[in-house]
Amino acid sequence: MTFFRRLFSVWCVVGLFVVIQTGWSLAHADQIVSVEPVVRNGQLYIDADVDIYVDPELRQAAEKGMPLYFTADLEIVADRWWWFDKVLANEQQTFRLSYNVLTRQWRVGAGDLTLPEATFEDALAYVKHIRGWAVAPADAFETGKEYSGRLRLRLDTSRLPRPFRIDSFNSSVWSIVTPWKDFLFSISPQTPDPS
Repeated sequence: MTFFRRLFSVWCVVGLFVVIQTGWSLAHADQIVSVEPVVRNGQLYIDADVDIYVDPELRQAAEKGMPLYFTADLEIVADRWWWFDKVLANEQQTFRLSYNVLTRQWRVGAGDLTLPEATFEDALAYVKHIRGWAVAPADAFETGKEYSGRLRLRLDTSRLPRPFRIDSFNSSVWSIVTPWKDFLFSISPQTPDPS
């Protein structure tokens, strides 16, 4: 009887550990929170909010001067019942987050534009809140027709220095990736400017 009590106690402890670990994983689940397509000046722009968790190990690597690259992947398609869906946009945007050890300043940017930031959290906020990403000309979309898209954000380990790329295969710390976030939208007719 004592053996079964001990076995039951062990299973309870293991079960409690699994519940706590699962709760922690869900609390730190990387995800796209919102996606908002917006038409301005003849272009379709994407605004998105992302919730990602960056492990302290990654932050320490960045503080030692190794840049982190986050890539947003976007696909927009038009459904066609008689053939394959028509791809209207298949875009990527890469954000580079880096720390200059000499000036003790964070920098973040996409493409040629980089901005100085005071803290790691401020630099990461630029990645978490994507604003004004031009993805396609607005005239590629018909007014009133519904389009579907999907978006994700990932830590782009292919841009890391080679020794870190090998490390990234062996550690879950380096595998930041959100699931694809599906969204639907349509283009409204543009109202003329009253001026």
